[in-house]
Amino acid sequence: MTKPFARRSVLLATGAATLAVSAGVGQAAAATSAGLRDLVEALPTPSGDEIVPFKVRVPQSAIDDLRSRLAATRLPDRETAPGWVQGAPLSRVRDLIGYWHDHYDWRRLERRLNGLPQFRTTIDGLPIHFIHVRSRHRGALPLLLTHGWPGSIVEFLDVIGPLTDPVAYGGKASDAFDVVIPALPGYGFSGKPTETGWGLPRIATAWDTLMTRLGYSRYVAQGGDWGAGVTTWMAKQQPAALAAVHLNLPILFGPPPLEGDPTPAEQEALKQLTAYSTDGSAYALLQGTRPQTIGYGLADSPAGQAAWIYEKLGQWSDSDLDPDRLFGRDRILDNISLYWHTNTAASSARLYAESFSTDFRTLNVDVPVGVSVFPKELYQAPKVWAERTYSHLFYWNDDIPKGGHFAAFEQPDLFVTELRNCFRSMR
Repeated sequence: MTKPFARRSVLLATGAATLAVSAGVGQAAAATSAGLRDLVEALPTPSGDEIVPFKVRVPQSAIDDLRSRLAATRLPDRETAPGWVQGAPLSRVRDLIGYWHDHYDWRRLERRLNGLPQFRTTIDGLPIHFIHVRSRHRGALPLLLTHGWPGSIVEFLDVIGPLTDPVAYGGKASDAFDVVIPALPGYGFSGKPTETGWGLPRIATAWDTLMTRLGYSRYVAQGGDWGAGVTTWMAKQQPAALAAVHLNLPILFGPPPLEGDPTPAEQEALKQLTAYSTDGSAYALLQGTRPQTIGYGLADSPAGQAAWIYEKLGQWSDSDLDPDRLFGRDRILDNISLYWHTNTAASSARLYAESFSTDFRTLNVDVPVGVSVFPKELYQAPKVWAERTYSHLFYWNDDIPKGGHFAAFEQPDLFVTELRNCFRSMR
Protein backbone atom coordinates (compact mmCIF):
# COMPACT_ATOMS: atom_id res chain seq x y z
CA MET A 1 0.00 0.00 0.00
CA THR A 2 1.55 3.31 -1.07
CA LYS A 3 1.85 6.36 1.14
CA PRO A 4 -1.17 8.66 0.77
CA PHE A 5 -1.05 11.78 -1.40
CA ALA A 6 2.71 11.82 -1.92
CA ARG A 7 4.11 15.14 -3.28
CA ARG A 8 0.70 16.82 -3.38
CA SER A 9 2.21 19.88 -1.70
CA VAL A 10 4.53 20.32 -4.68
CA LEU A 11 1.59 20.42 -7.08
CA LEU A 12 -0.28 22.86 -4.91
CA ALA A 13 2.73 25.19 -4.91
CA THR A 14 2.58 25.85 -8.64
CA GLY A 15 0.06 28.50 -9.67
CA ALA A 16 -1.13 27.74 -13.20
CA ALA A 17 -0.46 24.05 -12.83
CA THR A 18 -2.63 24.01 -9.76
CA LEU A 19 -5.63 25.28 -11.72
CA ALA A 20 -5.11 22.72 -14.45
CA VAL A 21 -4.67 19.84 -12.03
CA SER A 22 -7.67 20.92 -9.98
CA ALA A 23 -9.88 21.10 -13.05
CA GLY A 24 -8.75 17.68 -14.20
CA VAL A 25 -9.23 16.14 -10.78
CA GLY A 26 -12.67 17.70 -10.50
CA GLN A 27 -13.75 16.32 -13.87
CA ALA A 28 -12.35 12.88 -13.09
CA ALA A 29 -13.99 12.84 -9.67
CA ALA A 30 -17.34 13.80 -11.17
CA ALA A 31 -17.07 11.07 -13.78
CA THR A 32 -16.02 8.47 -11.23
CA SER A 33 -18.75 9.46 -8.81
CA ALA A 34 -21.38 9.26 -11.51
CA GLY A 35 -20.13 5.84 -12.57
CA LEU A 36 -20.30 4.42 -9.06
CA ARG A 37 -23.69 5.93 -8.42
CA ASP A 38 -25.07 4.60 -11.70
CA LEU A 39 -24.19 1.03 -10.78
CA VAL A 40 -27.57 0.81 -9.05
CA GLU A 41 -29.44 3.66 -10.70
CA ALA A 42 -28.64 2.41 -14.21
CA LEU A 43 -30.24 -0.97 -13.54
CA PRO A 44 -33.50 -1.46 -15.47
CA THR A 45 -36.68 -1.01 -13.46
CA PRO A 46 -38.94 -4.07 -13.63
CA SER A 47 -42.38 -3.18 -14.92
CA GLY A 48 -45.69 -3.92 -13.21
CA ASP A 49 -45.57 -7.01 -10.98
CA GLU A 50 -42.70 -8.50 -13.00
CA ILE A 51 -40.07 -10.46 -11.04
CA VAL A 52 -36.78 -10.32 -12.92
CA PRO A 53 -33.77 -12.62 -12.29
CA PHE A 54 -30.71 -10.65 -11.21
CA LYS A 55 -26.96 -11.14 -11.17
CA VAL A 56 -24.38 -8.91 -9.50
CA ARG A 57 -21.88 -7.50 -11.97
CA VAL A 58 -19.53 -4.83 -10.69
CA PRO A 59 -17.35 -3.51 -13.56
CA GLN A 60 -13.60 -3.97 -13.22
CA SER A 61 -13.21 -0.21 -13.57
CA ALA A 62 -15.06 0.23 -10.26
CA ILE A 63 -12.76 -2.25 -8.53
CA ASP A 64 -9.69 -0.55 -10.00
CA ASP A 65 -11.02 2.83 -8.84
CA LEU A 66 -11.49 1.46 -5.34
CA ARG A 67 -7.91 0.21 -5.19
CA SER A 68 -6.62 3.57 -6.39
CA ARG A 69 -8.56 5.37 -3.70
CA LEU A 70 -7.34 2.95 -1.04
CA ALA A 71 -3.74 3.49 -2.15
CA ALA A 72 -4.19 7.25 -1.79
CA THR A 73 -5.78 7.11 1.66
CA ARG A 74 -4.87 9.91 4.04
CA LEU A 75 -5.37 8.69 7.60
CA PRO A 76 -5.87 10.88 10.69
CA ASP A 77 -3.45 10.98 13.59
CA ARG A 78 -3.67 8.34 16.30
CA GLU A 79 -6.39 8.50 18.92
CA THR A 80 -5.41 10.07 22.27
CA ALA A 81 -7.54 7.77 24.44
CA PRO A 82 -6.97 4.03 24.85
CA GLY A 83 -8.73 1.34 22.87
CA TRP A 84 -12.03 2.15 21.17
CA VAL A 85 -13.03 5.05 23.41
CA GLN A 86 -12.77 7.63 20.61
CA GLY A 87 -13.81 5.23 17.84
CA ALA A 88 -12.13 2.59 15.75
CA PRO A 89 -8.38 2.64 16.56
CA LEU A 90 -6.00 3.88 13.88
CA SER A 91 -3.94 0.69 13.86
CA ARG A 92 -7.04 -1.48 13.27
CA VAL A 93 -8.41 0.68 10.48
CA ARG A 94 -5.00 0.99 8.79
CA ASP A 95 -4.62 -2.81 8.77
CA LEU A 96 -8.15 -3.29 7.45
CA ILE A 97 -7.61 -0.81 4.62
CA GLY A 98 -4.28 -2.43 3.77
CA TYR A 99 -5.94 -5.84 3.55
CA TRP A 100 -8.75 -4.41 1.43
CA HIS A 101 -6.21 -3.00 -1.01
CA ASP A 102 -3.76 -5.91 -1.08
CA HIS A 103 -5.77 -9.09 -0.56
CA TYR A 104 -9.55 -8.74 -0.63
CA ASP A 105 -11.33 -10.35 -3.60
CA TRP A 106 -14.74 -8.84 -4.43
CA ARG A 107 -15.28 -11.41 -7.16
CA ARG A 108 -15.44 -14.14 -4.50
CA LEU A 109 -18.51 -12.50 -2.94
CA GLU A 110 -19.95 -11.82 -6.36
CA ARG A 111 -19.70 -15.51 -7.24
CA ARG A 112 -21.34 -16.49 -3.97
CA LEU A 113 -24.25 -14.10 -4.45
CA ASN A 114 -24.69 -15.17 -8.05
CA GLY A 115 -24.86 -18.78 -6.92
CA LEU A 116 -28.14 -17.91 -5.19
CA PRO A 117 -31.49 -17.14 -6.83
CA GLN A 118 -31.65 -13.32 -6.88
CA PHE A 119 -34.37 -11.12 -8.29
CA ARG A 120 -35.62 -7.56 -8.58
CA THR A 121 -39.23 -6.43 -8.62
CA THR A 122 -40.87 -3.03 -8.38
CA ILE A 123 -43.05 -2.34 -5.35
CA ASP A 124 -44.75 1.00 -4.81
CA GLY A 125 -42.61 2.52 -7.54
CA LEU A 126 -39.25 1.31 -6.17
CA PRO A 127 -37.13 -1.61 -7.43
CA ILE A 128 -36.44 -4.11 -4.64
CA HIS A 129 -33.57 -6.61 -4.80
CA PHE A 130 -34.02 -9.89 -2.94
CA ILE A 131 -32.70 -13.41 -2.54
CA HIS A 132 -35.32 -16.15 -2.71
CA VAL A 133 -34.31 -19.73 -1.93
CA ARG A 134 -37.00 -22.40 -1.86
CA SER A 135 -36.41 -25.50 0.23
CA ARG A 136 -36.36 -28.91 -1.40
CA HIS A 137 -38.51 -30.17 1.48
CA ARG A 138 -42.30 -30.18 1.19
CA GLY A 139 -44.18 -28.06 3.67
CA ALA A 140 -41.30 -25.63 4.22
CA LEU A 141 -42.40 -22.52 6.11
CA PRO A 142 -41.87 -19.26 4.17
CA LEU A 143 -39.57 -16.95 6.15
CA LEU A 144 -38.85 -13.27 5.47
CA LEU A 145 -35.51 -12.03 6.86
CA THR A 146 -34.78 -8.29 7.08
CA HIS A 147 -31.35 -6.80 7.78
CA GLY A 148 -30.46 -3.47 9.39
CA TRP A 149 -27.68 -0.87 9.39
CA PRO A 150 -24.73 -1.15 9.03
CA GLY A 151 -25.64 -4.60 7.85
CA SER A 152 -26.94 -5.96 4.57
CA ILE A 153 -28.12 -9.16 2.93
CA VAL A 154 -24.53 -10.37 3.51
CA GLU A 155 -25.41 -10.93 7.19
CA PHE A 156 -27.68 -13.84 6.27
CA LEU A 157 -25.55 -15.72 3.74
CA ASP A 158 -24.34 -18.32 6.24
CA VAL A 159 -27.86 -19.17 7.49
CA ILE A 160 -29.52 -19.76 4.12
CA GLY A 161 -28.26 -23.34 3.77
CA PRO A 162 -29.21 -24.56 7.27
CA LEU A 163 -32.61 -22.87 7.07
CA THR A 164 -33.59 -24.17 3.63
CA ASP A 165 -31.93 -27.59 3.80
CA PRO A 166 -31.73 -28.56 7.48
CA VAL A 167 -31.11 -32.25 6.74
CA ALA A 168 -27.83 -31.40 5.02
CA TYR A 169 -26.75 -29.62 8.22
CA GLY A 170 -27.79 -32.29 10.71
CA GLY A 171 -31.36 -31.06 11.25
CA LYS A 172 -34.83 -32.32 10.44
CA ALA A 173 -36.80 -31.80 7.24
CA SER A 174 -39.73 -30.62 9.37
CA ASP A 175 -37.68 -27.52 10.29
CA ALA A 176 -37.21 -26.38 6.68
CA PHE A 177 -37.92 -22.82 5.53
CA ASP A 178 -38.30 -21.10 2.21
CA VAL A 179 -36.15 -17.98 2.66
CA VAL A 180 -36.75 -14.49 1.27
CA ILE A 181 -34.09 -11.83 1.98
CA PRO A 182 -34.83 -8.36 0.56
CA ALA A 183 -32.46 -5.42 0.64
CA LEU A 184 -33.99 -2.39 2.32
CA PRO A 185 -34.79 0.62 0.11
CA GLY A 186 -31.58 2.59 -0.37
CA TYR A 187 -29.42 -0.42 0.52
CA GLY A 188 -27.48 -2.78 -1.72
CA PHE A 189 -29.04 -3.34 -5.11
CA SER A 190 -32.51 -2.11 -4.16
CA GLY A 191 -33.59 1.21 -5.58
CA LYS A 192 -32.79 4.49 -3.83
CA PRO A 193 -35.86 6.56 -2.91
CA THR A 194 -35.87 9.91 -4.67
CA GLU A 195 -38.37 11.49 -2.28
CA THR A 196 -39.20 11.30 1.41
CA GLY A 197 -41.73 8.83 2.73
CA TRP A 198 -39.92 5.48 2.67
CA GLY A 199 -40.02 4.86 6.42
CA LEU A 200 -40.64 1.67 8.37
CA PRO A 201 -44.44 1.51 7.90
CA ARG A 202 -44.15 1.84 4.12
CA ILE A 203 -41.39 -0.77 3.95
CA ALA A 204 -43.51 -3.12 6.08
CA THR A 205 -46.37 -2.80 3.61
CA ALA A 206 -43.99 -3.37 0.70
CA TRP A 207 -42.60 -6.53 2.28
CA ASP A 208 -46.08 -8.05 2.57
CA THR A 209 -46.66 -7.17 -1.07
CA LEU A 210 -43.42 -8.98 -1.92
CA MET A 211 -44.42 -12.14 -0.07
CA THR A 212 -47.87 -12.10 -1.65
CA ARG A 213 -46.33 -11.58 -5.08
CA LEU A 214 -44.15 -14.62 -4.51
CA GLY A 215 -47.30 -16.67 -3.95
CA TYR A 216 -47.18 -17.10 -0.19
CA SER A 217 -50.56 -17.09 1.55
CA ARG A 218 -48.96 -17.71 4.96
CA TYR A 219 -45.49 -16.76 6.15
CA VAL A 220 -43.40 -15.66 9.15
CA ALA A 221 -40.98 -12.74 9.43
CA GLN A 222 -37.78 -12.03 11.35
CA GLY A 223 -35.55 -9.03 11.96
CA GLY A 224 -32.98 -7.25 14.08
CA ASP A 225 -31.94 -3.58 14.08
CA TRP A 226 -33.93 -1.87 11.27
CA GLY A 227 -35.17 -5.33 10.39
CA ALA A 228 -36.80 -5.51 13.81
CA GLY A 229 -38.44 -2.17 13.12
CA VAL A 230 -39.83 -3.33 9.79
CA THR A 231 -40.96 -6.66 11.25
CA THR A 232 -42.63 -5.00 14.23
CA TRP A 233 -44.51 -2.65 11.91
CA MET A 234 -45.61 -5.65 9.87
CA ALA A 235 -47.01 -7.16 13.05
CA LYS A 236 -48.72 -3.86 13.85
CA GLN A 237 -50.31 -3.74 10.40
CA GLN A 238 -51.44 -7.38 10.70
CA PRO A 239 -51.47 -8.45 7.04
CA ALA A 240 -53.62 -11.55 6.62
CA ALA A 241 -50.75 -13.79 5.51
CA LEU A 242 -48.40 -12.97 8.42
CA ALA A 243 -48.60 -15.83 10.93
CA ALA A 244 -45.93 -14.75 13.44
CA VAL A 245 -42.74 -12.73 13.87
CA HIS A 246 -39.37 -13.20 15.55
CA LEU A 247 -37.15 -10.39 16.84
CA ASN A 248 -33.56 -10.46 18.03
CA LEU A 249 -33.83 -6.79 18.96
CA PRO A 250 -37.23 -6.31 20.58
CA ILE A 251 -38.09 -2.63 20.27
CA LEU A 252 -39.26 -2.05 23.82
CA PHE A 253 -37.94 1.47 24.23
CA GLY A 254 -39.10 4.92 23.21
CA PRO A 255 -40.48 4.76 25.84
CA PRO A 256 -40.07 1.45 27.70
CA PRO A 257 -43.34 0.03 29.09
CA LEU A 258 -42.71 0.76 32.77
CA GLU A 259 -45.25 0.05 35.48
CA GLY A 260 -44.49 0.91 39.10
CA ASP A 261 -41.01 0.56 40.55
CA PRO A 262 -38.60 -1.09 38.09
CA THR A 263 -37.23 -4.52 38.95
CA PRO A 264 -33.46 -5.12 39.00
CA ALA A 265 -33.67 -6.46 35.43
CA GLU A 266 -35.55 -3.35 34.35
CA GLN A 267 -33.06 -1.10 36.12
CA GLU A 268 -30.19 -2.77 34.26
CA ALA A 269 -31.98 -2.38 30.93
CA LEU A 270 -32.63 1.30 31.65
CA LYS A 271 -28.95 1.73 32.51
CA GLN A 272 -27.93 0.15 29.21
CA LEU A 273 -30.38 2.28 27.23
CA THR A 274 -29.09 5.41 28.95
CA ALA A 275 -25.51 4.47 28.10
CA TYR A 276 -26.49 3.98 24.47
CA SER A 277 -28.27 7.33 24.40
CA THR A 278 -25.39 9.30 25.93
CA ASP A 279 -22.37 7.51 24.47
CA GLY A 280 -23.47 5.36 21.56
CA SER A 281 -26.15 7.09 19.52
CA ALA A 282 -24.38 10.07 17.92
CA TYR A 283 -24.18 8.19 14.60
CA ALA A 284 -28.00 7.93 14.56
CA LEU A 285 -28.45 11.61 15.35
CA LEU A 286 -26.04 12.54 12.55
CA GLN A 287 -27.61 10.20 10.00
CA GLY A 288 -31.07 11.19 11.15
CA THR A 289 -30.49 14.92 10.71
CA ARG A 290 -27.78 15.30 8.06
CA PRO A 291 -27.62 12.09 5.98
CA GLN A 292 -26.71 14.04 2.87
CA THR A 293 -23.73 15.74 4.50
CA ILE A 294 -22.22 12.57 5.95
CA GLY A 295 -22.85 10.93 2.58
CA TYR A 296 -20.31 13.14 0.78
CA GLY A 297 -17.42 11.93 2.88
CA LEU A 298 -18.46 8.26 2.90
CA ALA A 299 -19.26 8.15 -0.82
CA ASP A 300 -15.87 9.61 -1.72
CA SER A 301 -13.61 7.80 0.74
CA PRO A 302 -13.57 4.02 1.04
CA ALA A 303 -11.45 4.40 4.18
CA GLY A 304 -14.16 6.57 5.71
CA GLN A 305 -16.90 4.15 4.68
CA ALA A 306 -14.92 1.24 6.12
CA ALA A 307 -14.24 2.92 9.46
CA TRP A 308 -17.86 4.07 9.80
CA ILE A 309 -19.08 0.47 9.56
CA TYR A 310 -16.11 -1.28 11.17
CA GLU A 311 -16.52 0.62 14.43
CA LYS A 312 -20.08 -0.67 14.85
CA LEU A 313 -19.02 -4.24 14.05
CA GLY A 314 -16.52 -3.92 16.90
CA GLN A 315 -18.65 -2.06 19.41
CA TRP A 316 -21.93 -3.92 18.93
CA SER A 317 -20.73 -7.50 18.52
CA ASP A 318 -19.78 -10.14 21.08
CA SER A 319 -16.15 -9.92 20.00
CA ASP A 320 -14.30 -8.29 22.91
CA LEU A 321 -13.59 -5.44 20.48
CA ASP A 322 -11.86 -7.79 18.06
CA PRO A 323 -14.22 -7.98 15.07
CA ASP A 324 -11.45 -9.30 12.81
CA ARG A 325 -11.23 -12.44 14.93
CA LEU A 326 -14.99 -12.93 15.16
CA PHE A 327 -16.04 -12.22 11.59
CA GLY A 328 -12.81 -12.50 9.62
CA ARG A 329 -11.62 -9.64 7.45
CA ASP A 330 -13.11 -11.04 4.26
CA ARG A 331 -16.64 -11.17 5.71
CA ILE A 332 -16.24 -7.68 7.20
CA LEU A 333 -15.13 -6.36 3.82
CA ASP A 334 -17.92 -8.21 2.02
CA ASN A 335 -20.39 -6.05 3.89
CA ILE A 336 -18.38 -2.84 3.57
CA SER A 337 -17.69 -3.42 -0.13
CA LEU A 338 -21.39 -3.88 -0.84
CA TYR A 339 -22.03 -0.42 0.60
CA TRP A 340 -19.09 1.00 -1.36
CA HIS A 341 -19.81 -0.47 -4.78
CA THR A 342 -23.50 0.44 -4.61
CA ASN A 343 -22.70 3.95 -3.28
CA THR A 344 -25.39 3.66 -0.62
CA ALA A 345 -23.83 5.57 2.29
CA ALA A 346 -26.27 8.48 2.00
CA SER A 347 -29.31 6.53 0.82
CA SER A 348 -28.99 4.01 3.66
CA ALA A 349 -28.50 6.79 6.22
CA ARG A 350 -31.71 8.47 5.10
CA LEU A 351 -33.75 5.74 6.78
CA TYR A 352 -32.65 7.34 10.06
CA ALA A 353 -34.12 10.64 8.90
CA GLU A 354 -37.31 8.85 7.93
CA SER A 355 -37.93 6.70 10.99
CA PHE A 356 -35.42 6.75 13.84
CA SER A 357 -37.14 9.37 15.99
CA THR A 358 -40.68 8.54 14.91
CA ASP A 359 -41.34 4.93 13.87
CA PHE A 360 -38.56 3.08 15.70
CA ARG A 361 -40.47 2.80 18.97
CA THR A 362 -42.50 0.55 21.22
CA LEU A 363 -45.62 -0.74 19.45
CA ASN A 364 -48.35 -2.86 20.99
CA VAL A 365 -48.99 -5.76 18.63
CA ASP A 366 -51.34 -8.73 18.64
CA VAL A 367 -49.63 -10.97 16.08
CA PRO A 368 -47.71 -13.84 17.77
CA VAL A 369 -44.21 -12.65 18.70
CA GLY A 370 -41.06 -14.62 19.49
CA VAL A 371 -37.95 -13.02 20.96
CA SER A 372 -34.32 -14.13 21.28
CA VAL A 373 -32.13 -11.90 23.46
CA PHE A 374 -28.46 -12.40 22.65
CA PRO A 375 -26.12 -11.64 25.57
CA LYS A 376 -24.18 -8.75 24.00
CA GLU A 377 -27.12 -6.99 22.39
CA LEU A 378 -27.25 -3.21 22.92
CA TYR A 379 -29.56 -3.81 25.87
CA GLN A 380 -30.97 -6.85 27.63
CA ALA A 381 -34.72 -6.56 27.20
CA PRO A 382 -36.65 -7.68 30.29
CA LYS A 383 -39.31 -10.27 29.57
CA VAL A 384 -41.89 -8.28 31.52
CA TRP A 385 -41.60 -5.44 28.98
CA ALA A 386 -42.37 -7.87 26.17
CA GLU A 387 -45.32 -9.30 28.10
CA ARG A 388 -46.74 -5.79 28.53
CA THR A 389 -46.33 -4.98 24.84
CA TYR A 390 -46.97 -8.19 22.89
CA SER A 391 -50.37 -9.71 23.62
CA HIS A 392 -49.24 -13.09 22.26
CA LEU A 393 -45.63 -13.63 23.32
CA PHE A 394 -45.29 -17.28 22.35
CA TYR A 395 -41.49 -17.67 22.49
CA TRP A 396 -38.80 -16.10 24.68
CA ASN A 397 -35.16 -17.03 25.16
CA ASP A 398 -32.67 -14.84 26.99
CA ASP A 399 -30.32 -17.71 27.85
CA ILE A 400 -28.14 -17.81 24.74
CA PRO A 401 -24.42 -18.47 25.33
CA LYS A 402 -22.96 -15.86 22.99
CA GLY A 403 -23.75 -13.35 20.29
CA GLY A 404 -24.44 -9.66 19.96
CA HIS A 405 -26.31 -7.20 17.78
CA PHE A 406 -25.46 -8.96 14.50
CA ALA A 407 -26.83 -12.32 15.59
CA ALA A 408 -27.02 -14.09 12.22
CA PHE A 409 -23.64 -12.70 11.12
CA GLU A 410 -21.89 -13.49 14.41
CA GLN A 411 -23.42 -16.82 15.40
CA PRO A 412 -25.23 -18.37 12.42
CA ASP A 413 -25.70 -21.75 14.11
CA LEU A 414 -27.27 -20.26 17.24
CA PHE A 415 -29.40 -17.96 15.13
CA VAL A 416 -30.72 -20.88 13.07
CA THR A 417 -31.46 -22.84 16.25
CA GLU A 418 -33.45 -19.92 17.62
CA LEU A 419 -35.56 -19.64 14.49
CA ARG A 420 -36.22 -23.37 14.38
CA ASN A 421 -37.25 -23.45 18.04
CA CYS A 422 -39.32 -20.29 17.76
CA PHE A 423 -41.37 -21.18 14.71
CA ARG A 424 -41.75 -24.91 15.28
CA SER A 425 -45.19 -24.38 16.82
CA MET A 426 -46.27 -22.19 13.90
CA ARG A 427 -46.01 -24.85 11.21
